[in-house]
Amino acid sequence: MTKLVHAACAFGAILFAAPAFSQGPKVGVKGGLNYTTLAGGDSNEDNGRIGFNAGVFARTAPEAPLGLQVELLYSTKGNHTKYNAFFGLVDQDVDFNLNYIELPVMADLHILDVVDIHLGGYAAYLVSANVTTSGTLGSGSDNLDKSNFKSMDFGIAGGVGFNIGTSAQIGVRYLHGLSDVVDSSDLSSVVGNPQNRCVQVYVGIGIGG
Repeated sequence: MTKLVHAACAFGAILFAAPAFSQGPKVGVKGGLNYTTLAGGDSNEDNGRIGFNAGVFARTAPEAPLGLQVELLYSTKGNHTKYNAFFGLVDQDVDFNLNYIELPVMADLHILDVVDIHLGGYAAYLVSANVTTSGTLGSGSDNLDKSNFKSMDFGIAGGVGFNIGTSAQIGVRYLHGLSDVVDSSDLSSVVGNPQNRCVQVYVGIGIGG
């Protein structure tokens, strides 16, 4: 968590230092949808869930062909499982939710003012974990003990963005977690050692630079 806080402070410094540069960073807001799964262990990668991501970004040297883009996002991950039993009499949906503060740091290759290719990595801090259910057996939500899960997640990321005018961008990104999600021997004996996988579709709006 300490490293993520330091990185977030550095991100804030970039934003507030923008006026000091002749060509300051391009800053803005972004948000979109996540399609996430938990891969590895005994989890099923086909059981994806829909979540969201939202936050802010800053790109150094916005007119240069190569820059650095740093983001600070709230991002929801996890997976979805559907249970059907007793010849369809029991039909239940279960969402396993992991909610993170996420810090992607990406090299940004700017091509012909139209396309941006992003390659880099991310670190994320687990804010909360819960399970939500709905179906024949009723609906509800239960918070999970965070101590059963790794507080930090990290991985590699890459994607492509398409620029609309000078301030807007739509894009898609893939994040491949390299850290096990579970931090409990009892829980891992049941679910294995899954890792986060995430496909993001987003819209970004520049407000400076």
